Amino acid sequence: MGKAVEIEKKVENLIKPIIEENNLELVDVEYVKEKDNYYLKIFIDKEGGIFISDCEDVSRVIDKELDELNFIKDVYILEVSSPGLDRQLRKEKEFVKYKGRLVDVKLYQKINGIKEFQAELVGLKDGKILLKSENGENLEYSREEVAVVRLAVII
Repeated sequence: MGKAVEIEKKVENLIKPIIEENNLELVDVEYVKEKDNYYLKIFIDKEGGIFISDCEDVSRVIDKELDELNFIKDVYILEVSSPGLDRQLRKEKEFVKYKGRLVDVKLYQKINGIKEFQAELVGLKDGKILLKSENGENLEYSREEVAVVRLAVII
């Protein structure tokens, strides 16, 4: 397990109860280096959507906890935000939660001449992403074949 994954897991275990106490959902935690800076990105959500004040409140509480425990040795920037309307689905619970929704899928390599497409999310089973194409065909891809699954934004 790499340093980033260890930090993400530790942060997730620390902040999940704090976020749930505030009637919010912890969607994801990412610890990434972008150019010269490290970022600790916390994605939260709630029914009806997230407001800036939600992000500010969570940021204040989490920042204090992280400073006290001081287990992240790098200098980093803390970001608390909503995953957005076109959120990327990563965790198993998200594939369950958004079953039936239209998703944008991007594969690492073309399969049958196609690398990007939209389909209905059917779910996740035995590590396979289950989809239904626009013409009703059942599709199945291993997580290793799929680069990104995002909620489609329909305007």
